[in-house]
Amino acid sequence: MHPVVHTRQGSVRGRRDEGGVASFKGIPYAAPPVGPSRFQPPQPATPWDGIRDAGGYGPTAPKAPYAAPFDQLIPEVDNPGDDYLNLNIWTPDPTGSRPVMVFIHGGAFANGSGSVPGYDGTRFAHDGVVLVTLNYRLGADGFLYLGDGISNLGLLDQISALEWVRDNIAAFGGDPGTVTVFGESAGAMSIGALLAAPRATGLFRRAVLQSGAAHHTLAPATAQLIGKRLAEALDVPPTRPAIAEVPTQVLLQAQQQLRAAISTDPDPARWGEAALNLMPFEPVVDGDVLPAPPIDAITAGAGADVDVLIGTNTDEFRLFLVPTGALDLIPEQALHTAATAYGLEPDTHALLSVYRAQHPEAGPGDVLAAIATDWFYRIPAIRLAEAHARHAAGATHLYEFAWQPPTYDGRLGACHAIELPFVFDNLRNLHDQGFTGLIGTEPPQQLADTMHAAWTAFATTGDPGWPAYEPHHRTTMHFDTTSEVLHDPHSERRELWQGRR
Repeated sequence: MHPVVHTRQGSVRGRRDEGGVASFKGIPYAAPPVGPSRFQPPQPATPWDGIRDAGGYGPTAPKAPYAAPFDQLIPEVDNPGDDYLNLNIWTPDPTGSRPVMVFIHGGAFANGSGSVPGYDGTRFAHDGVVLVTLNYRLGADGFLYLGDGISNLGLLDQISALEWVRDNIAAFGGDPGTVTVFGESAGAMSIGALLAAPRATGLFRRAVLQSGAAHHTLAPATAQLIGKRLAEALDVPPTRPAIAEVPTQVLLQAQQQLRAAISTDPDPARWGEAALNLMPFEPVVDGDVLPAPPIDAITAGAGADVDVLIGTNTDEFRLFLVPTGALDLIPEQALHTAATAYGLEPDTHALLSVYRAQHPEAGPGDVLAAIATDWFYRIPAIRLAEAHARHAAGATHLYEFAWQPPTYDGRLGACHAIELPFVFDNLRNLHDQGFTGLIGTEPPQQLADTMHAAWTAFATTGDPGWPAYEPHHRTTMHFDTTSEVLHDPHSERRELWQGRR
């Protein structure tokens, strides 16, 4: 018997699998952001009569495909349709009151969806959690800024989805007072912003940030400059009505060209902070949705009542250098140029020696990957943990994912996105999940058991199973085939960035 649940918008019919888990997919949490609603804040979903079928995934946000070879490494789903502000739910039972986890996907604010098979929530539901994934607006549709009083629509979509969860999740067996948001990459950066966003206050009790923190935002001047350059590329006036008239595929193509232009000529004088972030569309510190840079707001106490679990992978940036072959093509001079741009100056040579001492056989590309990993991911995570730990209301926990896959002759390392199938404990049907290009065909199930259990415990109790992070101890869970608690790992590298990041 397929389960039927009644929401505030109408009734939905889901599916129950052989293990008893009920799933409900493609439920709209907001109205389709098309026509007059395009480039406007999300509006409530239109109620429906009768019982809506929720047996399959709904449409996904418009996006361009990943470029090769990443299209073979990072799973992606593209379901056409206008009603793409939707979410998916897995529950052990629509009755009861269980902890809720809401996953916000990554993809550099330009790709991804909550409908990727690897984000299937069945394992979480088996372990007593109601799991939600969602879609939100990407690229210009989600983060275009023109200085016209409308901004951060992608973040507003996420907030709208969390409001829907607050209002409806009890009907699916979830406790709206025990909601954990978790996300990876741009999803984690979104959560860093949500911790600082007044409109998100009270919508979640706990937060997990995987490979993203609270540093990646744009100042209004930079965001407006990018908006104008997008309009120039489209040959239209820099206004929402004009850009909204551009066919979606033409807009997506222009966004790709804009990102390529930033990557080809990452000059801060031309692109502002986007030259280092390498993402033209990100959350904007607009003075409204984000009154201040998220890391500053968190340092001042924003999100203090939220329990936070944050971490990174040991070799994040190798994902962007190894598969393309770029790692072996980076000359020594480029390494020095990048280190200077990241702020490792004026004594760049002495600072680089710290990285080389840890990897004596490393070439310039290996060193650059380590430095970029720290600048993009690890140091921002530590800064958020430090800032949050100053406020005693919510606990802070830090982790590092270190397992090394055999792919690319073992050169990928513990790269970006590699932890995802372990968190979701979806190794059993690995071929269907789309992650074999990254992690191979025989990843260690015991690591998934350990990591998935930690996420579940954190969502349930606020304690993932190791001591809280404090700046004078810096306790960090080190996830590998044998996981262990470490104190201040990579301390010499961390100290290099003091006052620089």
